[in-house]
Amino acid sequence: MADFAKIGLNGKVISVHSVVDDAIKDADGNVQEVVGINYLTNATGWAEWRQTFKDGTRKNFAGPGYTYDEDRDAFIPPNDYPSWVLNEETCGWEAPVERPEGKYNWNEATTSWDPEEE
Repeated sequence: MADFAKIGLNGKVISVHSVVDDAIKDADGNVQEVVGINYLTNATGWAEWRQTFKDGTRKNFAGPGYTYDEDRDAFIPPNDYPSWVLNEETCGWEAPVERPEGKYNWNEATTSWDPEEE
């Protein structure tokens, strides 16, 4: 199976669809992203698709609400906290303050880690 993200406005991922490998192989029998995009476009009428991978290719496996960044050729997860910054290497969000060891929850109001209540 190969997985493809359906891309909407501003690169937002609408959904992820799995396609049987046999449906998207090229003439040499290799799975090709462009063949998968053409297959899904013909099947659905939607033209914007990108293949997503669980192995770290394109940084993150896409999901609804993620954004496909064409310049980085990466899927970026939603940012739950405005104070967090994007790690350019992983395309994941990181707190502006390092998390201490133990069980802590992020407090956006104070931009700090609060101990988890037992």
